[in-house]
Amino acid sequence: MSAELQLGARLAELAAQTERQLERVLPPPEAEPRELSEAMRYAVLGGGKRVRPALALLFCEAVCGAAEPALPVAAALECVHVYSLVHDDLPAMDDDALRRGRPTCHKVYGEALAILCGDALLTLAFELLAAGIGEPARAVAVVRELAGAAGHAGMVGGQVLDLRGEGRTGIAPQRDEQALVAIHRRKTAALIRAACTCGALAGGAPAHWQAAAAGYGEAVGLLFQVTDDLLDVTASTAELGKTAGKDARAGKLTYPALLGLEGTRARAAALAARATEALAPLPASPAREQLAALAVWIRDRRR
Repeated sequence: MSAELQLGARLAELAAQTERQLERVLPPPEAEPRELSEAMRYAVLGGGKRVRPALALLFCEAVCGAAEPALPVAAALECVHVYSLVHDDLPAMDDDALRRGRPTCHKVYGEALAILCGDALLTLAFELLAAGIGEPARAVAVVRELAGAAGHAGMVGGQVLDLRGEGRTGIAPQRDEQALVAIHRRKTAALIRAACTCGALAGGAPAHWQAAAAGYGEAVGLLFQVTDDLLDVTASTAELGKTAGKDARAGKLTYPALLGLEGTRARAAALAARATEALAPLPASPAREQLAALAVWIRDRRR
């Protein structure tokens, strides 16, 4: 089996593990209020690449030899990620009608319920970590890491900077690469870095392995958004499962707009190399090899 096929099989295995965990922890469809339970399940169980959970599980395996201790982390990460998608798709934000090849949550359940669905998923994430990580000090470290990535200094702050870039906050936008990296580092890279670091923490990693996970996560997080910028220009709506070309129509600050397609591809290649180099302190293992291959997969992905 080729390295690419091996990675694909491993990612499918990790996605299936995550899916089973999510099925266990989400409220059942009949749980009251039923409309909220249904909306949460619709948003979370509607597919997706499950990259963030895979990163957490692989880093946990890389540092302790098993992925299972990070399953609560994997489920919590996906809940936080999906909450952000549900809110980003709302008319007040990106106003998108399609996500993961299906109508967005607010198109199915209405705007008010979509907002509450996102709120419930964000809250559930921290409940899962508090209940699922048995060692108190480790649980506190993971909760702190994820909370920092999700809030003012992470995703929420990054979304505000993104809105500023569109001229929607009342503060004049800065339209250069420094501003773009600031958006990407918070909006996308923060949660991906947290996925890697929290996976390592769940596996009991010492400080220098935690630092390696953070370095890899930062590079891969920036890479993921650079590739997203490329795909918004080069891929179709059918390929993406979401509306293509919306960044350009919204006047967003993106890498293709600043550097052109070739310059953006060069930046993606440099970030993939940086991510691979960050893995050097970790012990040799199949999980470390898969993490290196995953950086290349993110660089080359087509959806």
